[in-house]
This record gives sequence, C-alpha cells and structure tokens, in this order.
Amino acid sequence: MSAVPSAPASASVASTAQGPATPVRTRRGFDRKYLPLTATISLLLAFCVLGSVLYTGFFSLQVFLNLLIDNAFLCVVAVGMTFVILSGGIDLSVGSVIALTTMVSASLVQNHHWSPWASMPLVLAMGTGFGALQGVLIQRFRLQPFIVTLAGMFLARGLCYLISIDSISITEPTYSGLSQMRIPVTFGASLSLGAVIALVVVAVAVFVAHYTQFGRTVYAIGGAEHSAVLMGLPVRSTLVRVYALSGFCSALSGVLFTFYMLSGYGLHAVGLELDAIAAVVIGGTLLTGGVGYVAGTLFGVLTLGVIQTLISFDGTLSSWWTRIVVGVLLLFFCLLQRFFTSRAPRR
Repeated sequence: MSAVPSAPASASVASTAQGPATPVRTRRGFDRKYLPLTATISLLLAFCVLGSVLYTGFFSLQVFLNLLIDNAFLCVVAVGMTFVILSGGIDLSVGSVIALTTMVSASLVQNHHWSPWASMPLVLAMGTGFGALQGVLIQRFRLQPFIVTLAGMFLARGLCYLISIDSISITEPTYSGLSQMRIPVTFGASLSLGAVIALVVVAVAVFVAHYTQFGRTVYAIGGAEHSAVLMGLPVRSTLVRVYALSGFCSALSGVLFTFYMLSGYGLHAVGLELDAIAAVVIGGTLLTGGVGYVAGTLFGVLTLGVIQTLISFDGTLSSWWTRIVVGVLLLFFCLLQRFFTSRAPRR
C-alpha cells in the first residue's frame, strides 16, 4: 500500500483511508484488505489453467501478450477510473471522450493533413481539459459525479457527430507505422506500441498512487473526505486533478484506440466506461472509495481479456457470453466487497 508520510497528521489520514494502523487479520493471520486482490489473481490463474487444459496453444507467451495488445486502451482508461473510484467518485464520460479523441485525431490527420506528432498533444490536452472541467463542476458546485459525468458523456458523444456522422479511416503513413510497430520480447513473441504504453502508464500510476502526496490524498478523500479536510489536505484541488487525470487517460486511450482501429468513429468505445468500471472493481478497488490497488486494475483487465479469449477459442459460444460471465463476476466481487466492508472493525 501507500508509503506512510512522516507527518503525524498525514499518517492519521492515511490510516483512516486505508484501514487502521494495525492490520486487520483473519484467524489464520491473513490481512483481509488483500482478499479482493487475492481473489482476482486466483481467478485469473484458474482461467489460464482452464484454457491451457481445454485448448491447444492457449498457454503460450504470445497468447498472453495478446491480452495486453487487445486491451491496451482499456487498461489505460481503467487506470484513470481507478483514481476516480478511489476518491469516491465515478466517471461515465470516458468512453465518449475516447470516441471524441478518435474523431478529432482522424479528422486532423486524415482530412486536414496534420502531423500525428502535432495532433496527439492536442487531443491529450483536450481530454485533460474536459476532465478538469468536470472536476471543477463537481467540486465547486458540489454536484454528484454521476450526473456531471453523465452530462459529459452525452456532450462528448454529441460532439463526435458534429465532426462527422461517418467513420473516418486513417491511412496516414506515420500513423499506420505506429499501429503496426512491434517490440520484440523473447522467443519470437512481441508487444505492440500500445501495449508497451499501457504497461508504462500502469507503472507510473502505481508510483503516483502509493508513493506521492497526491496519491495519499486520493486515498484519504475516498476513505473520509471530511476528515481529509479537517487535516488540511488539498481536497479541492486533488478532486479536480483526479478528474483531469481521468480525462488524460481517456484521451491517451483514444490515441491507442486509433492505433488499434486506424479510424475515428462516433460509435467507438460505446459502453467502454462500464468495462473500465468492471475491471477496476474486479481488480479489488472498493466502489465506496479509499481502498484499492492500481496493479489490481491490470489484473482485472487481464481477467476480462482471458474470459473473452476463452470464448473465442471455444468457437461455439456467442460473444455475448462474455458479458454474461463478466456480469456474474461483477456481482460476485460486489458481494465480496460487501463482506469486506461489513466485517471491517469499528473505528
């Protein structure tokens, strides 16, 4: 978990947000705060073993790396969602921001002949600003994050169709080259550029969440916002920065989505915000905020990817079975979270 600051006040808030200073353990000595994450990792391993037993070639390095390649954009947007949920909020606009990013990128590069190196910083700034605006509305006017980000979802999706109602294909050579780039790993296996970027984002996010004042404040806000205010932590600015970070991750995910699809379309990433929330929850982050792990989100994304891969290897099941299985898993982890919070000791 996060490093404990030297200041007594901050240490008190960190303890309030993430649990008491003395670990809460079961009778066998297991710290229950690791229960959701342990369940996620165990489930992922069980699915991998099941796939290797049922299907030839399932348990190979390239198949595993393909999970990262195919879900790189989901991993990035889920990292941003993790910070939002840790703070006790929610962001429903991320899928629409991804679609808007693809539309703006495709329009600038393909129709207006911008360099990709000029369009990418612009769309990243646009996504960050969009998220920051939502954060300001939530913090300044004390509006519910659900309502504000729902409005942002409709706004961003509507802006897509002001650009074009049709899909815009990207044939620009630099973009195509970035899309097809492969980074060798070992034994003939390779990763795409998007997958490498996703892993870097996860690594940076783990450091930010657990080893910086910003990350500790996010945990404190999710654990007890009123207590964080009383302790003098920068609650207002942190909330704005959390949604700005989510907007940035959504825009970066949109860039990776254009690498993956080589197109911009207003219907891209429909429902992806729900997949991101599912990945975060399955990864062990409590919906009530204050407890969770960024690394767990990566395992949540991989679990969703393994489920999809198992169904595609089977060949006889409809792709809608992925939604059914994810729904069952989400319900299971919500019940697990309920057990976790209901058995928490009184402070």
